[in-house]
Amino acid sequence: MIRILLVDDHPVVRLGLRGMLDAEPDLTVVGEASSGATALAAALAEKPDVVLMDLRMPDGDGVWATGQILARVPGTRVLVLTTYESDRDILRAIEAGAGGYLLKDAAPADLAEAVRAAARGETVLAPSVASTLVRQVRRPAPPALSAREAEVLRLVARGRTNAEIGRALFISEATVKTHLLRVFSKLDVTDRTAAVTTAMDHGLL
Repeated sequence: MIRILLVDDHPVVRLGLRGMLDAEPDLTVVGEASSGATALAAALAEKPDVVLMDLRMPDGDGVWATGQILARVPGTRVLVLTTYESDRDILRAIEAGAGGYLLKDAAPADLAEAVRAAARGETVLAPSVASTLVRQVRRPAPPALSAREAEVLRLVARGRTNAEIGRALFISEATVKTHLLRVFSKLDVTDRTAAVTTAMDHGLL
């Protein structure tokens, strides 16, 4: 019997998943959690075979919980089940050690089979997620930002103007613009929003 822990901050989602999985003869739900912190506590208590993990939750997100559970509950496999499929979400989850990444529109039979595959130690990826990972592997890595360029971009991400960034870093507004132009060139973008988004996608911020 494969023992499953459900982690999602929406009770209705957990109820639906429990009904669907408990209907399978070889699967059983042994616990539920609604946040990253309660997921870790439940995993420590129940030692499930597979954790179905949502990503965006209060009190420690799914990526944090995944890393903690894999470090502290040996033998447990984490299968991400979420509505989010951005490059950054996928890469963060896989880097944290998740053994699979599925979207919540998966068919019930596919989800059950994914749980079985995860329990066997196999990697399970939704087709769109697999395509994203292939794209990431094929995409050349962007040039590294200098420490000052990254510092400027972090302040841009916080909504600061060039003048405010200059004051915060004790440099002129013209110097801020120069740093930003270099960032745009390195990341192959043309505006501040794209620079921040691209840098986050590549883990540069």
